[in-house]
Amino acid sequence: MFATRASREFWLFVLMALLVLGAGLGLRDPWPSDEPRFALAARQMVESGNWLFPHRGSELYSDKPPMLMWWQATLHGVTGNWRIAFLLPSLLAALGTLACVYDLGRRLWTRRVGLYAAWALLFALQFTFQAKKAQIDPLVVFFITLANYGLLRHLLCGPAWRWWVLGWFAAGLGVITKGVGVLALLMLLPAVLAMALRWPRMDFRLLRDWRFWLGPLALLAAVGLWLVPVAWSALSQGTAEYRAYLDDILFRQTAKRYTRSWDHHQPPWYHLLTMLTMWLPAFLAVPWAIPAWRRRLRRRDARYLLPLAWWAMVVVFFSIPAGKRDVYILPALPMFCLALAPLLPGLLRRRGFKAALLGFAGVLVAVLLAAGVAVLAGSPPFEARLMANRGLDAATVDTLAWVMLAIGTWGAGSLLLFGWRRVHAALASTLAGFWVAYGLFGYPLLNDSGSAAGLMRSVGQRLDAGAELGLVAWKEQNLLMADRPAQDFGFKVPWDEQLRRGVAWQAQAPAQRWLLVQEPAMLDCVDRARAELAGIANRRRWWLVPAGAVNGPCVAGAAALDQQQREQQDGESE
Repeated sequence: MFATRASREFWLFVLMALLVLGAGLGLRDPWPSDEPRFALAARQMVESGNWLFPHRGSELYSDKPPMLMWWQATLHGVTGNWRIAFLLPSLLAALGTLACVYDLGRRLWTRRVGLYAAWALLFALQFTFQAKKAQIDPLVVFFITLANYGLLRHLLCGPAWRWWVLGWFAAGLGVITKGVGVLALLMLLPAVLAMALRWPRMDFRLLRDWRFWLGPLALLAAVGLWLVPVAWSALSQGTAEYRAYLDDILFRQTAKRYTRSWDHHQPPWYHLLTMLTMWLPAFLAVPWAIPAWRRRLRRRDARYLLPLAWWAMVVVFFSIPAGKRDVYILPALPMFCLALAPLLPGLLRRRGFKAALLGFAGVLVAVLLAAGVAVLAGSPPFEARLMANRGLDAATVDTLAWVMLAIGTWGAGSLLLFGWRRVHAALASTLAGFWVAYGLFGYPLLNDSGSAAGLMRSVGQRLDAGAELGLVAWKEQNLLMADRPAQDFGFKVPWDEQLRRGVAWQAQAPAQRWLLVQEPAMLDCVDRARAELAGIANRRRWWLVPAGAVNGPCVAGAAALDQQQREQQDGESE
């Protein structure tokens, strides 16, 4: 396994990827905004046996197809542990994406180029950050990258018709994961252009063969795995609720979200700023890479044209609508790293690029050291802000400060150990130390406030064993982390109506029923002097309300309704 230098380099990367991406697995619960939503829907699938229609509490959840929830529910059946199962799909998807990029680099250029591509992707900030979260994006990135892999194996290394079919099938799985998997097929546009211009490696016969049509059929088959049973079931149910689910997930959450975005409005250049910040450190190479890419395109090298053109098309596609989020262009990052990888051996000998890497590492180390010192030296505004906004106690904040100091010290030591000649290794060591410490120490320290586990544990301790709990203006983490079955009164229902329903429910058994209410929904009908402040979680304050604390009608003001609208828009924006 370690007999040759090549095998040692490969297994070093594998072990580093497992360490960086897997550190902290099982050490935390789902954190907002998206993770509790998907974990709750997955748990309800397991409990109810209804795997076609995800639920958020008592309501159908139609924002996204259930692919991620299926994975989480299935892996829970394998592991028996929700703390592991909810994060495991992202870990497996990230490892799969790295494998695709490595193997493409190896086949199109050399084994070392494949490793450079994989290293660049592993330590790109956005990739690692998202891979350690239980959101849909790591899964859709994997399916799109697998689709790219299949198409490029066929177009550049082919003919390889099995990979061609797999590429289309993976694109279809991307469609039923988040709707954008079909973007992988944009790779065909620069391929057709290169074929028309008779570039080397590009042969029109690959598109004239009858087996070409197996690809589109594979796409339809993949989409049909979910769409056919869900559409049949929804239409045969004959209820307005299921028809509304189908209409929302097929039209409003796809075409309407793109053409008439209702949230996260950003300027056209927003994704350029995302790449300049979240694609570091790999994106630091772009000023030196552009002239090299231009020379290779002039030599008509399709190995560069296809991934570079696809990257550009994805960025342009997501720059057109007004609504933009940084994760939208994450699927383009693997192809960017693939096109960059052949240039990295030469770029790492350039003083300017090495200076840029050193500057990035130095800033990261300085920020970590300064933040740790600021807390431990007693900077009241900084420490108080952490405690107030995150619901952390002083001991936890101090421990976090020591963790930041440790990471900063590790980074400084890495810079001294590797020095100028191997500054890229120093940066990799610093980033690896950061992500490992974040998983092993940051997860447990931040979990109680980040996941609402601490809040819901405190609520459970205040209530008798036979007491019942109702949730008003609730978030998914409240229902997920409750220590007993909790009653909800709708999620998208206006908060004042939720409170009225909750009060009516509470009045049926006032001695044993309590309401957990988010502060903006604490209307004038609630006597705060008779309610209990339950705690702070996820930058929100929560109150535990007994039946005797409610007097008079509960009518919402404009502020409460505006707050709910903002939170619902944030909740729909993953």
